[in-house]
Amino acid sequence: MRLTVSTPLAVVIDSDAVAHVRAEDETGAFGILPAHADFLTALSVSVVSWRDCSGGEHHVAVRGGMLEARDGKLVTIATREAVAGDDLDRLRTDVLAAFRRSVDEEKKSRTDTQRLYLAAIRQICRYLSPRAHAQLGESLAHLEDLQQ
Repeated sequence: MRLTVSTPLAVVIDSDAVAHVRAEDETGAFGILPAHADFLTALSVSVVSWRDCSGGEHHVAVRGGMLEARDGKLVTIATREAVAGDDLDRLRTDVLAAFRRSVDEEKKSRTDTQRLYLAAIRQICRYLSPRAHAQLGESLAHLEDLQQ
């Protein structure tokens, strides 16, 4: 089976002799063996592990992404970020923690942006309300009186 892990900037893993892949989505961990049925899922921030045909274990930390198993012999993962390494403990502690912090910061940023957007919409609605139009008309009339 072939495993490919890619980010927008690089192909991080491209391995031909893969005997087993283990990954995680929001429902939990799952495994993929050769001849697996076609499958598509959204991955969690997690470590994807695989065993090659000679029994060697390998790992890559992924920042979410999409996993596709196709034709029983190809597994592709598209992710925003990936860090390959054979030190599983370091990947689980350091790299996944950094990925999770980054995801949390992005969520906070989107929330803050949405709050600013909604505040601007509220201000526009207040300005466009009939009462605001009446007040604006009075203010303009007062300015015209002052100019005369």
